[in-house]
Amino acid sequence: MSNPKLVHNKELSIGEALIPVIALVAMLAYNVFIFKDDAVSGSNQFILLMGAAVAAAVGIFNKVRFDSMMDNVGSNLKSVSGAIIILLLVGSLAAAWLISGVIPAMIYYGIKLINPIIFLPTAVIISALISIATGSSWTTSATIGIALVAIGKAIGLPAGMVAGAVLSGAYFGDKMSPLSDTTNLAAAMAGTNLFTHIKYMAYTTVPTIVITLIVFSIFSSTYDVGDIKGTEVLLTAITQKFSITPWLFVVPLTVIGLIIKKVQPVVALLAGTLLGCVAAIIAQPQLVSGGGHAIYQQLMQAITSGIDIETSNASLNDLFSAGGMSGMLGTVWLIICAMVFGGIMEAIGALSRISSALLGLAKSVFGLFASTVASCLALNLTASDQYLAIVVPGKMFEKAYKDKGLAPQNLSRTLEDSGTVTSALIPWNTCGAFQQATLQVDVTDYFVYAIFNYLSPFVTLLFAAFSIKIAQLKK
Repeated sequence: MSNPKLVHNKELSIGEALIPVIALVAMLAYNVFIFKDDAVSGSNQFILLMGAAVAAAVGIFNKVRFDSMMDNVGSNLKSVSGAIIILLLVGSLAAAWLISGVIPAMIYYGIKLINPIIFLPTAVIISALISIATGSSWTTSATIGIALVAIGKAIGLPAGMVAGAVLSGAYFGDKMSPLSDTTNLAAAMAGTNLFTHIKYMAYTTVPTIVITLIVFSIFSSTYDVGDIKGTEVLLTAITQKFSITPWLFVVPLTVIGLIIKKVQPVVALLAGTLLGCVAAIIAQPQLVSGGGHAIYQQLMQAITSGIDIETSNASLNDLFSAGGMSGMLGTVWLIICAMVFGGIMEAIGALSRISSALLGLAKSVFGLFASTVASCLALNLTASDQYLAIVVPGKMFEKAYKDKGLAPQNLSRTLEDSGTVTSALIPWNTCGAFQQATLQVDVTDYFVYAIFNYLSPFVTLLFAAFSIKIAQLKK
């Protein structure tokens, strides 16, 4: 493998480039068939490594040095180091906010104030507003998203349905916020102005979120929640275990304020964890007690190893459980294995070869849009990273759009409509892994309810097919 003669590389054929993809999909399908929902607990991670091994074999056959593949894997892992740190901090924050009473307070006031008949569209709107303000779907899920899922479960709604509403709103806000990294990245890759990009996205994004709200309104009106049964029992169980006060909302509002002020998410989440620990000492002495050393031990154990708080109501006990940092290790493991597969696929030239093949199919304007969407979806599936799903097609298709006389905002909008939002629908993608770990809902459970996420690519293709709002290059 270290033979210097292997340095020279020949271009992969499309068939060779697709071999690892076909092998991965086949192995994942069989693995999910065998393990069902338990597949994400570890076996899927090994399947990703098996797919990487197939890709490496194809690369070696085509004279790609193994060292080069490993170097690219190292670069990929470095690129997600920030995401891994954020994941660990989200785990610690969730545990700190649980033991401090922040999450119980959100559930308590949510049950009292939110009308269950309109809970789902309300969840979409709240998530959208938070995501626009913060520019991050991840932050939205890690803060208000956790509470909304918990409230939804408490009033008897399926967790997957609520998670789908949260993600629909969160990714709408992520797309439309000028603070969003993916929004800025898509505009930069296509070579258009940020606010031109956001304005142009509104043509497809607003109808999509309107349809989403209508569907969730129908879900809310037809789902048999009626009056929240046992409301007083739930509220009493919460107040028996926690000291509930509106002052606890200072903690999440501070974190959201830090992010709006463009403080790095790592810093904001760390501050949220520490503030949660302080709030636990002040507000929940019945849970955190025993003096300095004992308090330190209890808090550290909660944020690192997790915590389970039992109440007098069995239905609440699942809500008052957090895995801490250790609860995120399975997701970290998944991301690492996905980056190994994506890194080797990139190193052997498979990703660019697949994108080139898709570009070759773009004979018409609609074909160009369809090829862009397909390329973004393929990269989300194979590279397991939404940034690559924006960057690679952005580089590949920029000239093609100009050659067709299309303004660059057509490309930037399509990148977001298909690359950004669909990343949360793939369990081994960094976004899918993060969302299912944070919301504690499997992708397979929320997939069908993440309406905005899977509807967006279809809407952008519909606009292309009927030439609706397709801007031309100015001569």
